[in-house]
Amino acid sequence: MKFKAILPCLFLALSLISMAAHPVAAAYPDKPVSMIIAFTAGGSSDVQARIMQKYWDKYVKEPWVFVYKPGAGGIIGFTEIAKANPDGYTIGGLNVPHLVLQSLAQRASFNADSFEYIAQVVNDPQCIAVLKSSKFKSFKDIIDAAKASPNAVRVGLVGPLSGHHLMFLEFNKLFPDVKLSRVFYKGAADQNAALLGGEVDLIFGNINDVMRSIDEFNVLNVAAEKRNDFLPDVPTLREQNVNLVSDIRRIFAAPKGTPADKMAFLRETFKKICNDPGYLADMKKAGQPAEYLDGAATAAYIRSVEEKDKALLSEAGLLK
Repeated sequence: MKFKAILPCLFLALSLISMAAHPVAAAYPDKPVSMIIAFTAGGSSDVQARIMQKYWDKYVKEPWVFVYKPGAGGIIGFTEIAKANPDGYTIGGLNVPHLVLQSLAQRASFNADSFEYIAQVVNDPQCIAVLKSSKFKSFKDIIDAAKASPNAVRVGLVGPLSGHHLMFLEFNKLFPDVKLSRVFYKGAADQNAALLGGEVDLIFGNINDVMRSIDEFNVLNVAAEKRNDFLPDVPTLREQNVNLVSDIRRIFAAPKGTPADKMAFLRETFKKICNDPGYLADMKKAGQPAEYLDGAATAAYIRSVEEKDKALLSEAGLLK
């Protein structure tokens, strides 16, 4: 009888010893996750990530801690993401084609293989914008002025080696006798401010960035296959017989080597966010062109643009 009486206590003791020897792993994440933004606060990348944060908090207990590393068209921030500890507690935003251009032309310390891709969340077409008070009322006005006074017309770009810079290179290829004077800025917020302040005459910018100052800006053309829902009355460049299509994709990623179980959690959470009706409504309200691709499709897209961008950089003498 005494032996039977002590059996429960014995089993309990053995269970406690086993738990001590093999502690249960804490659920991921069990602390805040650092979110690296490679552009200035207030720019399009930051605005989009802040919307995403709102819905991350809906699905995940632990918050994001934003870390801003702007400069060099994103290289500084992208490098921080690539070199971070791959423990699942550092993720960040990447822009394509910036990522591809910088790895090819600046011998950046990262390349497309330096990351584990979570998702693409935005496909943001580029456009040509001027102030509403500008003397330029059409794309043709810009071309005529630049031909008449080479390098006198100033165009603001985020860069170098960014999506804006790529559009500038494509423009140069299409119009070799038209000379625009390029001015680079750290981020879209700075680029917008430069146009508003008269530092530049026009910008090649993302639709989302332009939409945040749309009361002051006049968008002349969109560099897209078709007209954009946010600017339905603005013609595409192709409608002006200019074969120029250019966009910037916003992607989230973790450092290469992040454990598979944590990547699976991140990918599933981002998928939930990107399909959340509230998130989609907030994105539309903010002028953010939402387009979701999962991690595998994102990686495949990046591979698809590498050769095209490499050829363009080579033609411009920028390939290293």
